[in-house]
Parts: sequence; C-alpha cells; structure tokens
Amino acid sequence: MKRVYVNEQWCLGCHLCEYNCAFANSGLSDMAKALRDKPIFPRIHVEDSGKIHYAVSCRHCTDPICVKSCIAGAISKVDGTVKIDREKCVGCLTCVLVCPYGAVAPGPSGAAQKCELCLENSCGAPACAAGCPNNAIVYEER
Repeated sequence: MKRVYVNEQWCLGCHLCEYNCAFANSGLSDMAKALRDKPIFPRIHVEDSGKIHYAVSCRHCTDPICVKSCIAGAISKVDGTVKIDREKCVGCLTCVLVCPYGAVAPGPSGAAQKCELCLENSCGAPACAAGCPNNAIVYEER
C-alpha cells in the first residue's frame, strides 16, 4: 500500500505541506478564499527538533491503537487506510492521546482528524506530497 513518507534531510520547514493539506481538505476551489485570515487545520504537521524539520502524519498502522481506543467506533481501517467518520466522532479525543506518533488532532468542529491520504477529496493523492517543493514528502510504496 502506498503511504506518505518523509525524507527529513530534505525538509526545509516551510510548512507548505500544511497549507496544501488544509486547502485540499477545505472543499473550496480557491486557496486564498479557503485559507486567508483563517486558522488552518492541516492533517499533517511540521515539527522542529532544533536540528532538523520533519512532517508528522498518520502512518496507517497495521494494528492501529486509535481504532481500538475509539469509544464511538468512529475510527476504522478500510483497505489499509485508517479513517475517521466525523459524524460518529463524539470529540472525546482519546485517539489523540493514544496515537504514538502524534498524528491525530482536533479539527475545527471538535471532532478528531488525521491524514486520510486525500482519498476523500478531489486530489486523489496526498496534497502534501504534491506541493512539497523539495520532495521531502513522498507518496510511495516501500
């Protein structure tokens, strides 16, 4: 299965992956209208260790603890992709606490959100990888 991988040595810490992700999942066709003067809620996050920058996103674990911990049954694994049904999510955010990678975060509505590989939006492939100017983020099978 293809997944998002990060080549930390190439990451500049520019945060373009976050903006591309937020735009791709906004449901709007104009980036300026979608993001200008608004808080963004990307499903990928750039971290800075002081020496390197790296992007954190869902790893779509083989045996995801977030699925097991979801009290509402809102998180499931479908065809290798871990997905959150925001209609079922009650906002307890237990999944945020148990994710060992820090890949789950509260979304704008209070429901949990995470990378779903842009399979549900019009991109068809992760917008973070497509918009990374340095190819630090790639979408491939390893």
